[in-house]
Amino acid sequence: MSNLIQVNIVSLERDIFSGSALYITVTGMLGELGIYPGHTQLLTAIEPGPIHIMSPNQQEEILYISGGILEVQPDLVSVLADTVIRAVDLDELLTLEAKQRAQRRLHERQSDIDYAKATSELAQAAAQLHAIAKLRKRSQGSIR
Repeated sequence: MSNLIQVNIVSLERDIFSGSALYITVTGMLGELGIYPGHTQLLTAIEPGPIHIMSPNQQEEILYISGGILEVQPDLVSVLADTVIRAVDLDELLTLEAKQRAQRRLHERQSDIDYAKATSELAQAAAQLHAIAKLRKRSQGSIR
């Protein structure tokens, strides 16, 4: 058995990552998942949030995913998502503004549709901020 897994991450717009990894972590519907080579086959929905990919040279890549589907085979992990953004490309100020707008809309709730949309926007903004925080923590750890 290889000590690496092939990881393919695809969004509606494009392929965003394809390569070998020591492991990846992602948030599934029931919590955090760590996927290593030889993992049991799995098909599950994934929550909005960060995906961590540990490369063979011990470099971690962090991506934000808006949610999607995770398929695990013994030596292959596939992620299909609506939106995938590299954490380094996320704009913290814009994300904070989106979070505040969603919170205002939730407070001023005018209809069930507005509530559902605002709840979804709030969850995505919170997940993006979580990815930014993970990236910042990783960067600070490498400085020390």
